[in-house]
Amino acid sequence: MTDPRYLAVKLLDKTFSSGSYSNIQLNAGLDSSGLDDRGKRLCSAIYYGVIQRRISLDYVIGRLSKRPIDKMDSIIVNILRSGIYQIAYMEGVPDNAAVNESVCLTKKFGKTSASGMVNAVLRNFIRQGKKIFDGEPDSAEALSILYSCPEELVKSLTNDYGRDFAVTFLAHSVDKPAVYLRRNQLRCTAEELQEAMGSIKLLSGGNAELPESAEVTGGGDVTAAEAFRRGFFHVQGLASQYCCKALAPTENDLVLDICAAPGGKTFTMAEMMNGKGKIYAFDLHEKRAELIRKGAERLGLTNIQAAAGDATKFNAELPKFTKILCDVPCSGFGVIAKKPEIKYKKLSEFERLPEIQYNIAQNALNYLAAGGELVYSTCTVRKAENEEVCERLLREHPELEPVELPEMMRERFGCMATLSPMYGFDDGFFIAKFRKTR
Repeated sequence: MTDPRYLAVKLLDKTFSSGSYSNIQLNAGLDSSGLDDRGKRLCSAIYYGVIQRRISLDYVIGRLSKRPIDKMDSIIVNILRSGIYQIAYMEGVPDNAAVNESVCLTKKFGKTSASGMVNAVLRNFIRQGKKIFDGEPDSAEALSILYSCPEELVKSLTNDYGRDFAVTFLAHSVDKPAVYLRRNQLRCTAEELQEAMGSIKLLSGGNAELPESAEVTGGGDVTAAEAFRRGFFHVQGLASQYCCKALAPTENDLVLDICAAPGGKTFTMAEMMNGKGKIYAFDLHEKRAELIRKGAERLGLTNIQAAAGDATKFNAELPKFTKILCDVPCSGFGVIAKKPEIKYKKLSEFERLPEIQYNIAQNALNYLAAGGELVYSTCTVRKAENEEVCERLLREHPELEPVELPEMMRERFGCMATLSPMYGFDDGFFIAKFRKTR
């Protein structure tokens, strides 16, 4: 049987060298590993933990090792990262076990000559009190190291929303993210959902504003449950559910979801419409449109029509819509707790996004009927991709007017809402609502 720590290091080395998506690498590795459930959990915890805490871990290695990281063998670097992560952040792993297993890994990977250095670095870390950072606590550098976030992103968050927002957001980003489900009320009651989940426990009814939401409080793969096969739910964060609630489609609406894949918001809106009315769901690639069709079939939602389509180009064959969801491509910094590799991208990689986002929103307006409503949303917390795009829409389209969001967001945010852990939401998310007056 594969050693879970060995597999974690192997997958980390592949992930960091290739830049591939962590969930794809991990799922492929676990599927062929032969590990039992306990081994898979340990491997997953180390793998995601190291990705999430990479800056913190590399800072410790740089402080305790005589050799710079960029001069080390990549396997040894990842053995050190995983060892320090277990010592610093995994309470269930004894320090000696983390050290001894890390030393053993050097031998399993054929790197025996580095075993003494690995042993020395990890034991020095323990002797020094497992300190991550002991510099100036209020600096951008401190936040970067403590919460493993590039300094430029720390400064961007602070400049946009203030230090308190940045600290709360970053602290949440390195916590274990909660998993939420959206119950398909067309298929089951809350009691029937829990029964069909088997040993996986849910906390339902805790959110009066989203009565169909449920939090997974016990471990396990929710997609392996009988309830998933029977179309009783789909996985969806609270912020995304609030986004659909903001648009508030009914069975009398004709809805366009212009950037729909993988389809979670499409499914929620279709359920809100009681499976009636109609939703046109588009995404650029046919493979992603097929994901929507398969999900709709599993959930028994027949009011969804999914197809490939370019959100930046006008399609004269489409009708006018009374409700449009414009959930545009974005940097994704709002969900770094769930997708930690995103935060290591340079902000310069996203310079063109606001123009693309504006063009998509502007094209969506071509489909919006007079009196119709549009929700613009992203899963990021950058004003350049959020407020600034929406303010430009209002400036350049006098036929648009802002619309107040539903009550649970209106009191705090008005017409444009930046949801975040600071305000009790699970993700960073932006929602703005508009009406076409003519």
